[in-house]
Amino acid sequence: MYPAEMVNPMKHELTSVGFNNLNNAAAVDAAVSKEGTTLVVVNSVCGCAAGSARPGVKMSLHNDKKPTNLTTVFAGFDVEATQQARNHFLPYPPSSPAVALFKDGKLVHFVERHHIEGQSAEMIAENLAAAYDEFC
Repeated sequence: MYPAEMVNPMKHELTSVGFNNLNNAAAVDAAVSKEGTTLVVVNSVCGCAAGSARPGVKMSLHNDKKPTNLTTVFAGFDVEATQQARNHFLPYPPSSPAVALFKDGKLVHFVERHHIEGQSAEMIAENLAAAYDEFC
């Protein structure tokens, strides 16, 4: 498990713009089962999270349509919450970073790590904005 001193600044990048950090399985279950749309970001210490995922997710929120609920779990730190989120992402394999969009409790869009690595933050934002336009 990563130390809090290392993880907290990376968590803050999302919580400072309105994301609710989920740190246990019950919180994840409650978040993904809400009516409306819920974004779940699996945050990570890796370079693609810092360079593309977190900036892209934040940019995507400038779209006219956006998710009702913004949530995040941190892989390697919020262990229980991350595992429970991944249970909701099936059939997709575990991935971090990753971004999931739920609508009325159903997974409707998923961005895996291999769709983040090597992509610009702008490309991630465009991908998510297109999903928001369709589902939000």
